[in-house]
Order: sequence, then structure tokens, then C-alpha cells
Amino acid sequence: MSAVEKAAPAVTTPAIGQAYGGGFVTGITRDPATGKRSLHITAGAEHELVGKWGEYGVKIEGADSFTDSLANTQAMAAAGSELAAKMQSLSIGGYSDWAIPARDVQELQYRHFKPTTEENWANSRNGDNPNSEPVGLLYSEEEPVQTIHTAFQEGGAEAFRDTWYWSSSQRSALSAFFMLFDDGGQTSLGKFNELRVRPVRSEFID
Repeated sequence: MSAVEKAAPAVTTPAIGQAYGGGFVTGITRDPATGKRSLHITAGAEHELVGKWGEYGVKIEGADSFTDSLANTQAMAAAGSELAAKMQSLSIGGYSDWAIPARDVQELQYRHFKPTTEENWANSRNGDNPNSEPVGLLYSEEEPVQTIHTAFQEGGAEAFRDTWYWSSSQRSALSAFFMLFDDGGQTSLGKFNELRVRPVRSEFID
């Protein structure tokens, strides 16, 4: 180890659930194209939005990332998504870079903040998250369990509701990915549906 490395202060990544950056630390992903790691932060429950993803039958270029929530949201807003535009207008805790979570970022929200004690929907790709650190494995009926963070447990001040939430990851011109927050079901749904959204923001950590 060089003298410079010895003198450099240790960088500590804040813990999952810790209040940080305008919200709560949610997890880490690595961008599959660039290799850059991002720390994701989930806003409090009071900042949730509700709306349609976008125009049904219109494919939005640049809204296909599974890790880059902000790029997806910016592309959606540029294409006329009212939900994305509302997201871009948010200012929470002094931060204005809030976004609709990309699919694999949303998966971390469920994995670490699952509100219920219900069994998980163990089918399809549910839980598969190759871009998270550590890599997320397929859900079983028992794993993940209800979150240990009491504020996010069912009935808690920050808990996700027992309903469907949009991600910002587009599946096709007709649909986008969403997640059911009582049992972890992940699939796609027509863009004309009105679902909830919990804002996230991200910070590069290396």
C-alpha cells in the first residue's frame, strides 16, 4: 500500500435503512455498461405520486435502463409523461434529482423494505437482480422476509402500500415494468394504468 493510500480516509458506505441524502439508503447497483456503482436512496412515504406511466402504444427512446432511474425518468418527461414531469419537480431534503426507480433499483426497495409478512410470489424472474451488489437471487416463498426496519413495516410511517408501483423501465411500446409490494410480483403492465411511485435518487460511489 502506498503512502497516499495509507493517508486516504476510509470511505464508509451508509447502511441500508439509514437516513441519508434526503431519504433512506436502499442498496447498490453496478451499471452493466460502465461498471460504475451507484448508491440508491428512497424518499419517505409522504412523497409518493400516482399516475399513468405514459402514452400507451408509444415507445420512448432512452427509458429502457434497469439501473439508471434518472435517465429513464428524464426520457419519459421529455416524451410528455406527466408522472415523470411531476417527479422532476420534486425537491426533498434539499435534493431535486429524484426519479422513478428503474426495475433493479425497485427490486432493492422490495428486498430491503418489504412491508408485509406474506409469502413471496416465487415464479418468473421475481427477485433476479444481476446488477445489484450483492447479486440478487430469485425470491423463494420465504425470502426475503418482512423488513427489519420498523418504519417500513406494514403500518409504519414509511411503509410501502399493499399495491402496485411503477418502475421507470419500459418493456415495450405498450407496457412498463412494475412491482407488487405485498408479495414481490414483478411483471409489466399497460402504460395507461395509474399506479403509485416511490421516488428515488442515486449517487455514484466509485
